[in-house]
Amino acid sequence: MIYFLVQARVGSSRLPNKILLPFYRGKNILELLIEKLQQVENTRVVIATTTNPDCAPIEEIARKSGALCFRGSEDDVLQRFIDAAQAYNATQLVRVCSDNPFLDLHGIRQLTTHVSTSAENIDYASFHIGETPSILTHYGFWTEYASLEALLKAKDLGGNDHYYHEHLTSYLYTHPEHFNIHWLDVPEIIQTHCDIRLTIDTEEDFLTAQKIYEDVCSSNPYPTLDELIGYLDQHQDLYSSMKRQIERNSK
Repeated sequence: MIYFLVQARVGSSRLPNKILLPFYRGKNILELLIEKLQQVENTRVVIATTTNPDCAPIEEIARKSGALCFRGSEDDVLQRFIDAAQAYNATQLVRVCSDNPFLDLHGIRQLTTHVSTSAENIDYASFHIGETPSILTHYGFWTEYASLEALLKAKDLGGNDHYYHEHLTSYLYTHPEHFNIHWLDVPEIIQTHCDIRLTIDTEEDFLTAQKIYEDVCSSNPYPTLDELIGYLDQHQDLYSSMKRQIERNSK
């Protein structure tokens, strides 16, 4: 079984508590994200948060939403994920960033199906845009898969390098010689829409995403990327806000 490990904490220098702020019809981003992930068959959702007392509301939301919860290291994200996986005997993991309310449900299913049906033992799998892993982009549409075995190997090979412990999958895709990596293609329409930013780091990100979510998801809670981009193309002013945030907060 594949386990979604949702990376969640309240500490954010640019927008504290962003995943707990009221976002859509009384629900916050974390609640909406859990509901979306629970639509994927044969999976479990684990919220991987920290032992910081301020993260107690995250654990409460996880329990109320029917998700599992693990609380571990605040600074060593790689170790937190390894510990969370081992706590629930999970060996196949999909890492989910909790500040992406527009994660594409079709893409999530595509990724989990690819991993589940592959004849190979995959160490890492995700989407790429050109030569760039989707985790390094500002779209906020995609997740990434890693096996527990691969994360343990990355921890061993990466040593004490803080970057690899903070960005837990980075060692895998930057050292492909050590891992069996599969890349999935994003829809072609993405190639002509490079100004989309729907990951949330700032208050302007939050307000822009909130408006889009209200307009698009009120009739369909899980729109396709074509539907979402079609809406954005009809509201060109939103691109200006997203482009401004891309320039200020490039990864």
